[in-house]
Amino acid sequence: MKLAIAASFALVACGRSEVAVEPTSRPPADAATARSTLLGDARELITAVTADWTSTKVTLRRFRREGGSWKPVGSEWPGVIGKSGTAWGSGVHGTGAPAGRSGPIKREGDGKSPAGAFVLGASYGYAKSAPPGTRIPYTTVDDAWKCVDDPASKSYNRVLDRSTVDVDWKSAEDMRRADNLYAWVVDIAHNATRTPNGGSCIFFHVWGGADSSTLGCTAMDEQTLASLIEVLEPDATFVLLPKAEYEALAPAWGLPRSP
Repeated sequence: MKLAIAASFALVACGRSEVAVEPTSRPPADAATARSTLLGDARELITAVTADWTSTKVTLRRFRREGGSWKPVGSEWPGVIGKSGTAWGSGVHGTGAPAGRSGPIKREGDGKSPAGAFVLGASYGYAKSAPPGTRIPYTTVDDAWKCVDDPASKSYNRVLDRSTVDVDWKSAEDMRRADNLYAWVVDIAHNATRTPNGGSCIFFHVWGGADSSTLGCTAMDEQTLASLIEVLEPDATFVLLPKAEYEALAPAWGLPRSP
């Protein structure tokens, strides 16, 4: 995977995405059964580890399942997350903190990236086609494409073409921005049940530089993200955790050793 450093952009709002259909997800697992069911039959894993709950920087790494264990693919790479750090989200691991763990809980507008385990879904971007070899769904977006972040809307936490639905929201993110930050986007299936105020529009997207932050997404260098989209398996799993939580949960969740 290619790693590079991008130029700086402004702070960006983030949320969850889907293309007018409910996202793919796996049943959440409690601590007692997580080892056998949490990651299901996923063949690919992207880990993201922060120093603590308040850190805005993250170290990412890609793994492939070989037999019964995860093997690293390539080197680790840097990324940035929410301006307020991380908080337990809603995903494959369940909603909020797993049994025996504690920490903040993700809420709409809190500037935190959701911690936990999540399925990675569709991709979006400005280009007419996805990077060569891409196997996950890809949609070219224009000015009509939005991600709805209004908890009162029936379309809350969805990415959609506004021309195909009745507009009942007061706020939504532009998926075709004036800057380059959404040139490539991958959906992180946080809050797949679309619970109001649970947090919306959470993505992988292009960062504004190594010293930037987001409003809840995980961001990285543009070429790195494009290269990742090329190789991602459908329904790959993404795990974002502070280092102490990662180390505590790794045995039960069957995670590889943290960076």
